[in-house]
Amino acid sequence: VYAAISGFGQTGPYRLRPGYDIIGQAMGGLLSITGWPGGPPTRSGTAIGDILGSLFCTVGILGALKVREQTGLGQMVDVSLVDSVFAALENIPQVYYVEGHVPERIGNRYEFIYPYDTFETKDGWAVIGIANDSLWERFLTATGLELGDDPRFKSNPLRVKNHAPLREKIEAWSRSQSKNEIVEQLTKAGIPCCPIYDIKEASEDPHIMGARKMVQEIEQPGLGTVKVQGNPIKMSMTDPQPRGPAPSLGGNTYQVLHELLKISEDDFKELKEKGVV
Repeated sequence: VYAAISGFGQTGPYRLRPGYDIIGQAMGGLLSITGWPGGPPTRSGTAIGDILGSLFCTVGILGALKVREQTGLGQMVDVSLVDSVFAALENIPQVYYVEGHVPERIGNRYEFIYPYDTFETKDGWAVIGIANDSLWERFLTATGLELGDDPRFKSNPLRVKNHAPLREKIEAWSRSQSKNEIVEQLTKAGIPCCPIYDIKEASEDPHIMGARKMVQEIEQPGLGTVKVQGNPIKMSMTDPQPRGPAPSLGGNTYQVLHELLKISEDDFKELKEKGVV
């Protein structure tokens, strides 16, 4: 079983084109829907195309290994960044295929639910997500906002339609409080919400860093002890955290060619002398 991640994949008219994460985000459709109305297409703040490509490739390798276990046959796993981003667009393609509507940039709100957005506070920003009428009623009770009789906000479709005036009313309330006050108040009412963290705040949060152990220390040759992100996958029996540093470029080449593929020492030396590996 062997795998390849590329910008455009191993087949098709673009297969020989070079590609980076931003290429995947652009041609996969993500840049066109990220950003603010009237603003330019916006790249995600992280290399999400590379990350998605790696995750899909891992799933593909595991699937190919299972097929090999069942049939004895190996195969190639071909993953492209463009495909990976396109596959992660959630329901954006269906909006176009079903409604004939090309989704546009709408900021942080969600096209089908409201309020489901970011709101400014006294000391930063908070996220509030209200996906049904029950949560909406609880939100009104918790905040004291007198919007229950407003016909513009009686149902989720109406709240989506009238999101602009609703946002103004919610933000008039949220700007009078700190983000932690808002989160404490709404969490007591069972309403999905959270502060917006920068990396310093995320790194100091007792849940993320303490209970979930999302920062780990490893020994990196030449650098000493370094901090890296922990594994988001938690397992009941197996410790999923990194046991050591990533190998250097080509660090596993000898192991793969000699130990797994049984290439002789002499043949390996010849490949190395010719610059093949």
